[in-house]
Amino acid sequence: MSPEFQPELHPDRNLAMELVRATEAAAIRAFPFIGKGDKNASDGAAVDAMRAFLGTVNFEGLVVIGEGEKDEAPMLFNGEVVGNGNGPKVDIAVDPIDGTSLTAAGRLNAISVIAAADRGSMLDASSVFKMDKFVTGAPGVGVCDIRMSIRENLIEYSKSAGKPVDEILVAILDREYNQDAIDQVRSAGAATRLLRDGDVAGGIQAARADSRIDMCIGVGGSPEGIVTACGVKALGGHIQGILAPREDFERERGTAAGLKFNYVYEMNEMVASDNTFFVATGVTDGPLVAGVRKRGEIIYTESIVIRGLSGTVRKVFAEYQASRWI
Repeated sequence: MSPEFQPELHPDRNLAMELVRATEAAAIRAFPFIGKGDKNASDGAAVDAMRAFLGTVNFEGLVVIGEGEKDEAPMLFNGEVVGNGNGPKVDIAVDPIDGTSLTAAGRLNAISVIAAADRGSMLDASSVFKMDKFVTGAPGVGVCDIRMSIRENLIEYSKSAGKPVDEILVAILDREYNQDAIDQVRSAGAATRLLRDGDVAGGIQAARADSRIDMCIGVGGSPEGIVTACGVKALGGHIQGILAPREDFERERGTAAGLKFNYVYEMNEMVASDNTFFVATGVTDGPLVAGVRKRGEIIYTESIVIRGLSGTVRKVFAEYQASRWI
């Protein structure tokens, strides 16, 4: 993130509707691979489609969170500039498929996602793969804190939300390294929803007022944490993160990149601008958005578009002629 945040041009409301074309394209291109067992093929198709559509957008987007280093990812790599070069300069975080394993297996909750914010405002945490995150909706703002125990957070959230602890639902990635957090949630009397993958969708659901999920906690991807922060900030929710390197080389790379360890990144450090955009299209079905469907010659998509300045949440339903896509 730039030490001095001085955006030259601010992205406006139209940008969100341009970005959703790119997530729709990625989801549609991934559709033929759902349940076919080849996650690399689905991801490759989604990356190609997203990159092609981003190239037509009236902006200059710097990929802060992308597919990885240039040598490993020929497109949408960290540091790549996308767009037609006109219009606002923005930071973007992309995940053509958040949940490639879910897509390959035909499971729920795979999405295609893009987050954007004013240039220089998005934390680049890509050099460290994992982050311990704590996400809630508005009832957790000023109440919950990742430094507190899970039990304490559940009690305080319960008071703020007016909801008994035993009715609180906490989403957590189902990983061995999250087992202690899972046990703590259950021992405090709350319920868990274990996620196979896709903690971006889990975090956004936790921040939404109409969602069954109240919290999304535990260790997941650090790039996904920054993507989630853009949406959570727009929704008026709460997110904190602590980098969780698994290997010594990650700590060394993170230190070289200026990242902090044993440090709580607050929401405004994860994304400094209030002018954020979060756009996601369903690849497979899930509570956040429905997956791609094909009925005869028509392809149907469902997307969610969240804009930070206005706090607006829109659902976008689109129909495409299959003959022009597949």
